[in-house]
Amino acid sequence: MKKRRVVITGLGCITTLSESVEGLFTALCEGKSGVSPIESFDTSQYPVRFAGEIRDFDASDYIDQREIKRMDRFTQFAVASAKQAIEDSGLDFSKVDVFRTGVIVGTGIGGIKEIEDQHLRLVQRGPSKVSPFCVPRLMANAASGNIAIAYGLRGPNFCVSSACASGNHAIGEAYCNILAGRSDIMITGGAEAAVTPVGLASFCAARSLSTLNENPQAASKPFDRDRGGFVLAEGAGILILEEESHARKRGAKIYAELLGYGATDDGYHITAPLPDGGGAARTMKMALADAELDIEKIDYINAHGTGTELNDLAESSAIRTVFGSHATKLSISSTKSCLGHLLGASGAVELVICARIITDSIIPPTINLENLDERCGKEMNFVPLKPQERKVNYALSNSFGFGGHNACLIIGKI
Repeated sequence: MKKRRVVITGLGCITTLSESVEGLFTALCEGKSGVSPIESFDTSQYPVRFAGEIRDFDASDYIDQREIKRMDRFTQFAVASAKQAIEDSGLDFSKVDVFRTGVIVGTGIGGIKEIEDQHLRLVQRGPSKVSPFCVPRLMANAASGNIAIAYGLRGPNFCVSSACASGNHAIGEAYCNILAGRSDIMITGGAEAAVTPVGLASFCAARSLSTLNENPQAASKPFDRDRGGFVLAEGAGILILEEESHARKRGAKIYAELLGYGATDDGYHITAPLPDGGGAARTMKMALADAELDIEKIDYINAHGTGTELNDLAESSAIRTVFGSHATKLSISSTKSCLGHLLGASGAVELVICARIITDSIIPPTINLENLDERCGKEMNFVPLKPQERKVNYALSNSFGFGGHNACLIIGKI
């Protein structure tokens, strides 16, 4: 049987740099940072006082006011991004089979703001004052559920939660759903809104974050010897995946083809990766095998690239293991240097970026990479400081999460 093909026909995002894909990609290529001091709550007692915080987001630009109060911030980001992606795709759900249209959206943490807000109510005012909307707002599957409800979609619908690999896992599972013939269209991606008092305090306690409070925009330093940890961020990325013949029949614009998906676990430590990057390497090999591509075909890697020593060393080691001498011919960048780390939304936003890289032939830089940690590979091209023009036929995107979760996606020009 001929293998079904899966293409990307719509893109949407909400990020600290922009509420549009066009604005995001332009800002990334200009080397702009979306990291700044946190304004939504008092951080004076925190060792870290900055993040990739989204300001001036008005959910009513995308969602009916009555529905907004039923959604946590992470769900609002997801629904807003989905609206963008659907409009970009040109889909008219009155003309497609809604029973073959599904939604899979990942999140690492879900409605943490709602949990914090309602716990405060409980403590200060008692259990009778906890909102009846608490459960619909806090549940991790609220994003996928609300997107389906908004458009009357009746196909497969669920949430993936695998820490910082959630977005890639969600997209990968949506891809598999179309390959298996269960769906023709999948709305997929990731959303996160953990820039909250408990969210920030938790990662501070784990000593995962950069503490460069005096210069937040320089704080995210993937692959740099002076790195100090990752930068917490929020936002969402949503993509429309579609079976190729279905997309062509309706005359859809196609950004790229989703060709390969790999998923493994390190089985090693709840927060640290395997030091040699063995799990990450196996995941990339799985994705390459699924895509039926030789390593020499890959032009670009969007690295997980968090700016923590353990991740940078493990991922760069994995890339050298998989690609051998071709590793020095790759362009590799970490867009987390500009955006911060969106946790469960990171992989989705990064695949949106990869789709634009393929269509625009320009690679956003790894900003703040002024002193390469040579242990990461002194002859490798991490696209430091400035964008690079390059025709990219095939791009690979990595996401790795606490729990040892690894997920890799490969897309190609069509």
